[in-house]
Amino acid sequence: MKHRGLLLAGGALLVAAGAWAALRGDKAATGWTTAVVQRGDVVEVVGATGTLQAVTTVQVGSQVSGTIARLHADFNDTVRAGQLVAELDPSLFEARLRQAEANLASATANLERSGAALDDARQKRERAEELWKARLLPETELETARANARSAEAQVKSSDAAVSQAEASVNQAQVDLGHTIIRAPIDGVVIGRNVDVGQTVAASLQAPTLFVIANDLRRMQVRAGIDEADVGRVREGMAATFRVDAHPEEVFPARVEQVRLQPQVVSNVVTYDTLLSVDNDAQKLKPGMTATVSLEVRRADGVLRVPAAALRFRPEGAGPAGPGAGRRPGGEGARMGGGGGRPGEGGGAPGTGRGDRTGGPGGGRRSEAGPGDPAGGEGQGRRGRPATLYVPGPDGKPAPVDVRLGISDGQWVEVRSGLEEGATVITGVALPGAAPSANGRPNASPTSNPFQPQFQRRQR
Repeated sequence: MKHRGLLLAGGALLVAAGAWAALRGDKAATGWTTAVVQRGDVVEVVGATGTLQAVTTVQVGSQVSGTIARLHADFNDTVRAGQLVAELDPSLFEARLRQAEANLASATANLERSGAALDDARQKRERAEELWKARLLPETELETARANARSAEAQVKSSDAAVSQAEASVNQAQVDLGHTIIRAPIDGVVIGRNVDVGQTVAASLQAPTLFVIANDLRRMQVRAGIDEADVGRVREGMAATFRVDAHPEEVFPARVEQVRLQPQVVSNVVTYDTLLSVDNDAQKLKPGMTATVSLEVRRADGVLRVPAAALRFRPEGAGPAGPGAGRRPGGEGARMGGGGGRPGEGGGAPGTGRGDRTGGPGGGRRSEAGPGDPAGGEGQGRRGRPATLYVPGPDGKPAPVDVRLGISDGQWVEVRSGLEEGATVITGVALPGAAPSANGRPNASPTSNPFQPQFQRRQR
């Protein structure tokens, strides 16, 4: 038993020694993933989601109630203004018209009868006045003749008003009969038909919609909701692009046409409707498609840039950030991931006051706007906002370098000063067996937040 205990103790020591050796090997194998400062384009965008619609859409309805007798247009038909598209059963309205015409004829006859009575009353009044002057007629009969004449005049006016009323009824019946013929109000394409032959439509408080006609599908609009935090950077005439699920490989150009002032509040989220004009000469886009919009806010072409992961990296045990480590003017501490902030916050947006809204389709990026930057403003005007990057030092350890940064698209960050083209920066920790990604970021970087959404962006 004693020898068996010694054997077990020796085996435990061998296992512990092997584990210690493996840990030392892992630690020795641990290194850094790096990236090279290179030139390229950085585009800061605001993302949103919208719906494609025609510039002018008209709902064709019926002003009268009735039964659909015939349809002369269907889905996708091209129609011209004034073209017949539907007919209601006219029999009831024709009967009303004949009744109104009969009432007009009766009122006209009454007017003629009243006119004859007025002529008779006037003659009797004149005869009574002559007899009264000759003292051959009492004064009471003269007053009676005068009253009868005034009553006949009033009856003529009443009959004349009745004729006018009957004429109005005839006109209304003719208009109602004409409304049984439904015509297209504009040139366009029928994109909606809501009735069939034999269906009864009731136009009581609201005109029923029979057809929906889009004016010209070669010119369309995207109606997108821009978040209140980003609407201040959107201007009319700004260039934009969007994608639709029907053509995922194609990017469609657009331009901001109008930013409406009326806010839309849904679940305590405030957005502003923004209309973007779109050319659809190829007829690929259809009304109702969902568009993922990217509005180009700022752009820097051919500038020095580094991966945003370099801003999120901070070596273990590093002390407080230096003066240039991402502090904004006025002494407020930086909130960027690579300058002493919380690791992974913002999804790679250096210097942002809040989380990254993504620069790719479907989201917008919030940047720190400084008062002195005419381009829309980084913290220190044209010099850029300060930050700290880490480069491999002579001893193999990360060495801090103060830099000035410009705009960011969430994947790349513009470097305005502090580094030269071709310089190497550290983007993360390379663990054993973890292959670095194409942009220099490791697949399992301890400085990245696993809960932060990662948005796919196009390489520039």
